Amino acid sequence: MRAAIGLLLGLLACTAGDDKGGAGGDSADGSAADGGAGADGAGDGGDDGGAAAGGWFPEGAVWTTPVTDAATDPRSGAVIDALQAHGWGLGRFQIDFSIEVLRADASTEARGFTPTGDFYSPDCDAVPVPVPPGARLEGETGTACEGDGDCHLIVHHVDEGKLYEMWRADIRGEDFRGGCLAVWDLGRVYPPEGRGLQCTSADAAGYPIAPLLFTAEEVAAGEIAHAIRFILPNSAIRDGEFYAPASHATNADGGGPDAVPYGARLRLKADFDESLLPSEGARVVARALKTYGMLLADGGNVALTAAADTDSAQKWEGLLGSRDLEAIQPRDFELMELGEAVPLTFDCARNGL
Repeated sequence: MRAAIGLLLGLLACTAGDDKGGAGGDSADGSAADGGAGADGAGDGGDDGGAAAGGWFPEGAVWTTPVTDAATDPRSGAVIDALQAHGWGLGRFQIDFSIEVLRADASTEARGFTPTGDFYSPDCDAVPVPVPPGARLEGETGTACEGDGDCHLIVHHVDEGKLYEMWRADIRGEDFRGGCLAVWDLGRVYPPEGRGLQCTSADAAGYPIAPLLFTAEEVAAGEIAHAIRFILPNSAIRDGEFYAPASHATNADGGGPDAVPYGARLRLKADFDESLLPSEGARVVARALKTYGMLLADGGNVALTAAADTDSAQKWEGLLGSRDLEAIQPRDFELMELGEAVPLTFDCARNGL
């Protein structure tokens, strides 16, 4: 049944993303990413940039493991050539600043929700979600999903040590409806199959989102100490298989055997000339891409994803612009060794995590 739903969604516009676990988190034309996201202020549901600065999971987690000296895949040249021929979404290496990361503690109300057709069992977690006052969804000013986007609700519960990530949340007064919810234990180093083989999360690859976002605080401090989330149009993603650390893919993907698969980690070449970039903020991101790389997480148009600056002390304006990385082309990357392919079946087997 889920595969049939995925096939239908795959026939929709590419900007709608994929069939399970999110749709890329970007606007159709990237306009949401321009000029720095978010207004000034310090709402009660503020973002958690400190945790994002490399501190989400214990040492040894895949997200914080450097790949400077990691081996490249034997098919790296063919995969990169195919991506160069296709190009990034929107035709440029652009940044989306629209994903909010909220903070909750023991005083935050946990709210039950009604699962929608975007909730998959047993992939997703049917548990109450902490919703802080002043909460905002990705791409929205509040908690109502009015723009029909991905509407990610991401909450770091600091007292529980857990990360709650929901795709397609929609909260209107007492009515809380939601798609796939993935709850991550921040004290655990997850196995290669994540929360379970063939299982999605709030992103199609089955990854957590927040640990792969880079923040204004990190860029201002001059170091991003983790891998970065990136997305591609479905037509540029390999169909029918994925590789660890991804635990899932979608059948909305339309790429051939040389397309980038879910689970791919791309590393910016060490000899990329950082002087081509127009700002120090862009060079900070480039250095992270050389050291930790970027992991294909979802389908959509705007290639890179940063955390919104709505409640952070540091602001994106004057620090990093949405098009400051345009000089970086697909050919400037290399593909890290993939390992063994996992055929896509959608037969989610949760591992209790």
